[in-house]
Amino acid sequence: MKLNEIRDNPGAHYKFKAIGRGIGSGKGKTAGRGGKGQSARSGYVINGFEGGQTPLHRRLPKRGFNRKMLQSTFHVVNLGRVQSAIDAGKFKAGDTIDGAALIAAGLLRRSGDGIRLLAKGELTATVNFTVAGASKAAIAAVEKAGGTVTVTAPAAKKEPEETAR
Repeated sequence: MKLNEIRDNPGAHYKFKAIGRGIGSGKGKTAGRGGKGQSARSGYVINGFEGGQTPLHRRLPKRGFNRKMLQSTFHVVNLGRVQSAIDAGKFKAGDTIDGAALIAAGLLRRSGDGIRLLAKGELTATVNFTVAGASKAAIAAVEKAGGTVTVTAPAAKKEPEETAR
């Protein structure tokens, strides 16, 4: 093999097309982008455009809606965070922990529609919880540590009254 015989593998090197470099290149003036308009600009894309055919999101029927005003927003507290607050001296073993106590301790900013207790982390202290909801694993972990979980029903939201037309 000689230095003048060294070549790339076939297809390994892409031959650059001189785009926008004058009439003689065959790709001058509009650089292969056609005339004016949106498609001649950089960053052009129309999401959901299907070439003039009615797009899928307009062919399908509209169905249902969510009534945001009737949905509850529960704030989540994990057992590991409660245990770290107990270790920091914000709670004592045997305390009853509810939404107001969690806010006073700085674990939550507000209670929303209620507090939901989840089992992430480990709880070793004996504490009693009064919350709007709790996972089965969280209840089992609290009872294993010697505490209790009281689940209160969250306050029901009132449906807005319809106005007469």
